[in-house]
Amino acid sequence: MKTLVPLILVAACGFSMSAGAQFAKIDDAIKYRQSAMFIQSQHVARLGAMAGGRVPYDATAAVANAEVVAEISKLPWAGFGPGTEGGKAKPEIWQEQAKFKELNERLMSDTQKLLVAAKAGNLDALKAAMDPLGETCKTCHDTFRKK
Repeated sequence: MKTLVPLILVAACGFSMSAGAQFAKIDDAIKYRQSAMFIQSQHVARLGAMAGGRVPYDATAAVANAEVVAEISKLPWAGFGPGTEGGKAKPEIWQEQAKFKELNERLMSDTQKLLVAAKAGNLDALKAAMDPLGETCKTCHDTFRKK
């Protein structure tokens, strides 16, 4: 029991560290967030192809892709901690934290709605969920991503 308390304290302190401390180098944080966004974009593109009629609608594939999108949407934000400026990210991310946080929360909400729509098993539900997600992505990229 005597050794358990210090271990718990060390673990608690570790969890309270800044996001930037999670990465050995700034470039690691940049690569992490860009990789998460890339994976997410690949799966969103597959869903968009179905919603746009460029590939046949496949309910099983829609759910599988929406599950990945919903899960991956939670990941990139750790790579935007203090001191991780760079890459395609504009300085406004760190200057307008409230707005950036609002958009990343909206993205996570939109991806959950996309998953619900995909699980509904019909193309119309998928199409309806894609538009708000696309708008959220566009708004965030227009505001916080370098061209």
